Amino acid sequence: MLRQPTIPAVELAGLMQGIAEAHTWAQSARSIAGDFGNGGLERALTLAHLVGARLPALGEGDTITVFEALATVAAADLSVARVIEPHLEALAVLRQAEDEGRSPIHRDPASTWGVFAAEGSGLRVDARVGERGWTLTGTKPWCSLPGVLSHAIVTAFVGEKRQAFAVGLRGEGVRVEDVEWPSRGLAPITSGPVTFDQAPAIPVGGANWYASRPGFAWREIAVAAIWYGGAVGVARRLAEAAQRRAFDQIGNMHLGNVDMLLHAGRAVLAEAAAQIDAGDAVGVDGRVLALRARGVVARVADAIVDEANRGMGPAPLALEEEHARRVADLMVYVRQEHAARDAAVLGALLTEQVGRHRP
Repeated sequence: MLRQPTIPAVELAGLMQGIAEAHTWAQSARSIAGDFGNGGLERALTLAHLVGARLPALGEGDTITVFEALATVAAADLSVARVIEPHLEALAVLRQAEDEGRSPIHRDPASTWGVFAAEGSGLRVDARVGERGWTLTGTKPWCSLPGVLSHAIVTAFVGEKRQAFAVGLRGEGVRVEDVEWPSRGLAPITSGPVTFDQAPAIPVGGANWYASRPGFAWREIAVAAIWYGGAVGVARRLAEAAQRRAFDQIGNMHLGNVDMLLHAGRAVLAEAAAQIDAGDAVGVDGRVLALRARGVVARVADAIVDEANRGMGPAPLALEEEHARRVADLMVYVRQEHAARDAAVLGALLTEQVGRHRP
């Protein structure tokens, strides 16, 4: 998907060169889509296990394959991709901590993982160590699927420094708050606060390790690959419209604009993968790369939705459940990019880099 043109290939077959199973994963995602209430969520978690066992780790020489696999599944269904991605990220965090000799953790092969690292105004989770070992106390916002997953990587404060911990979500001291989830996008991926009351926890890395490790920035780019895949799904619907009826000049303009946008997003992700594997995406350079890639792909996704809406009119949004769901999913997912705030952070980092290189 990231190695060749996308729009002409309405079917997924043949797009994946690195992982042959990706086509099967995408077919599974498509069969799960829209059926989360009838065992679909459990099937998505099973798929996350399969993908996690097969994909290489980011930064190990084949990052492009990871991006392609995530994009291919996302093109089939974004909610399924949203289940898979944090499971992969949690496994990567645990593996990286073990590789560095930091807090090896025994994992049950049947465990399902999430990453709860968001912060919210007035909410805070503190970690303390005592006779029972480490425990967490406080409330964490924006936890996805907390009532379904078995474990999570949870960030908490040790004093004023943040640290990652592995927490069993079905054990003592963990309460999933009952809140409404009225979202039309990513509707099956319920998110809300989780309250910890001296919940047992195991440290994963030291203070500030989680956000400073190279994989933190790489994960953010992997999420952008999912946004790209969702945009591919929208673009394919526009391409199908062109096949069904002869587009006039305006319709062809929208299709051409979408092709150029996809080319830009694909090029950015492919270059990011190459930089990660070359060792050029660590420290500040990794943060800059992540902000650039996410910013470009987010704008590509927004623009593709706009082009498709204008090119096809309201009918697909109003009458086609799959297309309407995909657009809603993509718009919610892409808002994880903080738009103007992320652009301001990027600008500040670039200013610091220029200052350091002045004679």
